Amino acid sequence: MEAVFMFFCTLLVWLMTPGIALFYGGMVRSKNVLSTAMYSFSSMAIISILWVVVGYSLAFAPGNAFIGSFDWTFLHSVGFDPNATYSDAIPHTLFMMFQMTFAILTVAIISGAFAERMNFAAYLIFIILWSLLVYSPVAHWVWGNGGWLRELGALDFAGGNVVHISSGVTGLVLAIVLGRRKEAENSSPHNLPLALIGGILVWFGWYGFNVGSALTIDNVAMAAFVNTNSAAAAGIIGWVAVEWLINKKPTMLGTISGAIAGLVSITPAAGFVTVGSALLIGFLGGAICFWAVFWLKGKLKYDDALDAFGLHGIGGIWGGIATGLFATTKINKLGADGLFYGNAGLLGKQLIAIGSTVVFVAIATIIIIYVIKIFIPIRVDEEQEYKGLDLTLHGEKAYHD
Repeated sequence: MEAVFMFFCTLLVWLMTPGIALFYGGMVRSKNVLSTAMYSFSSMAIISILWVVVGYSLAFAPGNAFIGSFDWTFLHSVGFDPNATYSDAIPHTLFMMFQMTFAILTVAIISGAFAERMNFAAYLIFIILWSLLVYSPVAHWVWGNGGWLRELGALDFAGGNVVHISSGVTGLVLAIVLGRRKEAENSSPHNLPLALIGGILVWFGWYGFNVGSALTIDNVAMAAFVNTNSAAAAGIIGWVAVEWLINKKPTMLGTISGAIAGLVSITPAAGFVTVGSALLIGFLGGAICFWAVFWLKGKLKYDDALDAFGLHGIGGIWGGIATGLFATTKINKLGADGLFYGNAGLLGKQLIAIGSTVVFVAIATIIIIYVIKIFIPIRVDEEQEYKGLDLTLHGEKAYHD
């Protein structure tokens, strides 16, 4: 039963990355839709190989407090028999594949920040280095055997730190280093129905993302299921309510963005909080992410093209804090009580986890970028950007006149 359940959840999370390709592709200009989708599909190819060769071992094999080891390279000792450290009910290879979909998705999310201007060759080199030097260590800290945040007692049910904060912060750093697009003020989504389809696929896959993180079908999994949908719905209301108040019109893009904001916000807390808390977390997540996308980005003048930081970075930070406020052992006896249940210590641990992740990811990303810049340009030239990356980098056009 558990193996079938986790197999299905793994497929659902796998579907999220093509969903991101469509979601992001619909939001860029028509001359960049294919290049934007290529970022996501490249992550599926490259990270899939890296993960089975060495990435999974660095993230989950026994090591020290900060990184795993090379014991499971090329999946040595990773077979059908369960590994009791992570799950005694599903094959170890199935757990590995489930975690691989997280690693792929995280890289795909980053690409939203620098869409329409990053050199594709530099991107490929970047994701190889980033996956091994940033993603695997953070995954080990939070979920790996002996990881220091796991031992500290910080909670991250399905990837608030590992997936969303790490991808959002990385996207912000890349957006700042690359600089603004030449026509940033004139950019607008070229195909909102395409973005809507992608957003729906991402939402659908998120059930596997959050519910599957219970690694079995039990009361915690069902709590995560209910909380995931509830937070997404509340995120829509939170985003659209503020949008309607400020911009005087509710939009379809705002609706799907609000859903994703709610989903990001509930991710670290999904298996630890009540449904009432999930509704509040999602609603505030929608409102906070709207603020980040429409006020913070404008105020600080960084060009986070498709709001990877505004949705995933800010939403992930809020979700991590919310876990420290609302978590309760009444929902998950393996979790901890948060501030509103009499335990201020958990909030402190969550802040340590968030702060350490932000600092490490930002510094490591900056170093990787500047090392790559020594050998290859990380941004396309002005003519390529003007003509569009679909044609100049990939020799294709999505639409023909």
